[in-house]
Amino acid sequence: MTASGVAIFALLLTPLVALGRSFDGAASLLTIGGQVLNAGGDSGAALPSTGTTLALAWATVLLLAATMFGAWRRQNWFWITGALAFVASFLAVLLLNRALGQAAADVANNASLRAGAKRALRNFYEGGGMNLGLFVPIVSGLVAAGAGLSSRQVWWDRFNRMRGLLVPVSAIALAVLVGAVIVLLVQPPVNTSGQPFGLWQGWLAHTDLVYFVYSTLFAPITRLNPLLDSLKLATPLIFTGLAVAFSFRAGLFNIGGPGQLTMGAIAAMLVGVYGPESWGWGLAVAAVVAAGLGGALWGAIPGFLKARFGSSEVINTIMLNYIASGIFVFLLGSNTFPFFGKQYNMPFKAPGDQAQSLELHSGARLPTILQVLNVGTPEQMKLSLGWIFAAAAFLLAHFFLKVKNKTLISMGLAVLVGFLTWRVGVPANVAGSQLNVSFLIALACAALFSVLMWRTATGYGLRAVGLSPKAAEYGGISVAKNTILAMTLSGMLAGLAGTHYVQGGALDEYRLKQSIPVNVGFDGIAVALMGQNTPIGVVASSVLFGTLDTGGVDADLKLDAVNRDIVTVLKALVVLFIAAGGFLSRRMVNPPPPQLVQAVNATGKAENAELPAKAETSPTHSPQPNVARASEENTREGGKS
Repeated sequence: MTASGVAIFALLLTPLVALGRSFDGAASLLTIGGQVLNAGGDSGAALPSTGTTLALAWATVLLLAATMFGAWRRQNWFWITGALAFVASFLAVLLLNRALGQAAADVANNASLRAGAKRALRNFYEGGGMNLGLFVPIVSGLVAAGAGLSSRQVWWDRFNRMRGLLVPVSAIALAVLVGAVIVLLVQPPVNTSGQPFGLWQGWLAHTDLVYFVYSTLFAPITRLNPLLDSLKLATPLIFTGLAVAFSFRAGLFNIGGPGQLTMGAIAAMLVGVYGPESWGWGLAVAAVVAAGLGGALWGAIPGFLKARFGSSEVINTIMLNYIASGIFVFLLGSNTFPFFGKQYNMPFKAPGDQAQSLELHSGARLPTILQVLNVGTPEQMKLSLGWIFAAAAFLLAHFFLKVKNKTLISMGLAVLVGFLTWRVGVPANVAGSQLNVSFLIALACAALFSVLMWRTATGYGLRAVGLSPKAAEYGGISVAKNTILAMTLSGMLAGLAGTHYVQGGALDEYRLKQSIPVNVGFDGIAVALMGQNTPIGVVASSVLFGTLDTGGVDADLKLDAVNRDIVTVLKALVVLFIAAGGFLSRRMVNPPPPQLVQAVNATGKAENAELPAKAETSPTHSPQPNVARASEENTREGGKS
């Protein structure tokens, strides 16, 4: 009911679509009543026809109203009207984009226009699209459909397995709302028409400003070149986020990501520059291994100090960050160094004033993703679709197979399908991107993290130590050994991030440079928190942060008062709200088992409640007050249940 009500409000009282938008954000806004607010933009542009879009918008209003009524009456059919509302609003967006694309094509084919006018009009139409009036119903329709389907046990079980997403999703939503308030405070609505806005026009302009800012921040996921840039920024965040999450799982706080990244980058440089060129591509493998070992060494030191002397790993890792920075300066700060009155030569610094190393041998360099996926020619690039077919084969096989070792079988089938379809590609016009193979290494590390932590006895021991060291030690698990192991592997993950900058040329050169952004080691803490210390969550959070960083550059160019600092504010807000648990109740985030709820409701006391071996669960029933009372009694009496 809430989702449908908010969507109806958005449809009736916010801009439905932007029929065009100039580079500075001035737009021609269409409301559901058919009125057009021209805030400037290209006032000479002919606006496309929107009759079908308006009709679908009104149909969405009716479907959402029916959904509200069905939810209020607890009917089983309201998921259908919610799904239809999603379809209607999404279809309206598709038809609008088709009309805008046709308008841009007509401009390109108009021989009477000069080149500058063509470019301005084409950019104006391409800047248009949906606004809050259609975006909110799309999201609300999905929410309503999911809420209706949850009355069925099979769907309730599927949704319940995703309960861990509640906190990060709530934190992101709250951060977006607070960020919207900040945007409205610092940035006035864009109005280049020369006419002052009235109350209604001002409201539309303010809501459009919020949507324009966030659509700009998240725009990189809709275009290939910015998406590659986002993934490039996300790659080191995946490494450092996995490093922090791994230590968190073992009950440790690794805040030494910057130092471990630095030592990994130094080790990769030493192998890549001074290793034998005769190794060929094996030199790249050796440099990657060296980066992991450099970070592992820098993580093992605080792990040993924690296990042997009980010293805080937080303080030790912070201090080691400074030591790693000092080693970096020592190696690349000068070509000579004094020692007991004598000058000694240093071979690591490249000639010149900049603190940087010599370039890596060609065999030590990691290829870009575009080079790996290109199955065409250097002149005509064709991106392979084999990896898409392989991923689809793995998911389908893993879902339908009901045999032992289905994961291994699915992986084997995926490799076979990918090999057979690798030469199938589509033409692409992509500018040079430095997204390199270290991104694939990061994804492989995430997969190994998952297997090690939840599919092996070693991972069980690490998690046991993280949950309760005393209980783990009583069960025969060595706390000291697992502490050292956790910090070593955590440091290895952070050290591998150095391959992205040194071997992958992410800083536009294949060398170790003073400008290497080691602060991504601290950003990994935020990534791990947002990802709930899970590998897939860390990857998703890293991609989100990389997208925001890329979109922040565009927002800085297009608006006067909004700059890339808004991205930092959003990240800080997300971490703040995640620390607050998304302001969600414990019963919502971690509810009692349904069997316990039924047993308590039957007996009236938790002390006499026994979990039945097979009990039917009702997804539509919520815990009764006596469950809460029983939980309070358990807390007072030491948690008997």
